[in-house]
Amino acid sequence: MLSPPIHHDSPFPFFYVNSAFSEEQCAALESLFLQDADWQHRDGAFYRCSLRNVTENIPATFLTEVLGSMREITGLPLTNRVVVTAQRMLPGQVIGIHSDRPLVGYELVRLVVQLNKQWQAEHGGVLELFSSPESEAVFRVNPEYNNAFGFLLHVDSHHGVTEVTQPRQTVVFNFWHAANTPELAAHVQALFADIHFSELPTALNPVASAAELSLPEETTFRAGTAALALHRWGYDEPTIVTGYLHSAGLAICENHDAETYAAVLLADWLACLYRDSFDLARWNILRRELEGIEVFTRLRPTWQLCLPE
Repeated sequence: MLSPPIHHDSPFPFFYVNSAFSEEQCAALESLFLQDADWQHRDGAFYRCSLRNVTENIPATFLTEVLGSMREITGLPLTNRVVVTAQRMLPGQVIGIHSDRPLVGYELVRLVVQLNKQWQAEHGGVLELFSSPESEAVFRVNPEYNNAFGFLLHVDSHHGVTEVTQPRQTVVFNFWHAANTPELAAHVQALFADIHFSELPTALNPVASAAELSLPEETTFRAGTAALALHRWGYDEPTIVTGYLHSAGLAICENHDAETYAAVLLADWLACLYRDSFDLARWNILRRELEGIEVFTRLRPTWQLCLPE
């Protein structure tokens, strides 16, 4: 299964497999398209296809085997959560260039399996990869039968599908990173519910006012959000100010005091998740920076979700 994968780094990390599954497994996946119920039809200018969640129709042993292969191929701590979607495109449909950046709680890894027998170039439906939304296609993956394409979702994973002239059938497996779960998303939303920066201590006012004169609003908002996390965790004014300065890029929090250091780094990470998306490279940096540091009591719920063992 999924062997041997052929890896590429450009225009973003991905791999493909020419013969992904056995004949029996492919037949099981093909049968998913024989049911007409519960298809969701998308017919916008950008994204035209039909989708159906088929997770419950996949044998558990098959899912477990695919998950194990994906853990081995990616080297990532993928959770047991797997969601599988059948995707059907009809003649004239197309999927425009986009990047599926992983928001907090969203899947991080995707495996796309093609189920198109007797595919010919004139049938279209080619998966194209781009270095930017404005560039020409850097790499093309034909939707040939039993081919699989896997990649990590991030802000620069630009891709699209050319217009089809014959029906195109695809099954998409979605996988979650252990440090970006729906449980983490709920935790982040609860922590930052009903945001009011006015609840921050007055000692931060001159610092924030000066930062707002010279920094982009996006930067000061993230810094304010990090400060709010520290405030809601019950930290004192100096720690909150330190967290704001660190997230705004105006100062680097030193590790002289382990708890302050850990709290500031975690608050900054949660602010990034809340405002932007899960960045695997940045998460790896956070993991290394906090490795070996004690898990402090008031940070424990957040720590366990962001840096699971």
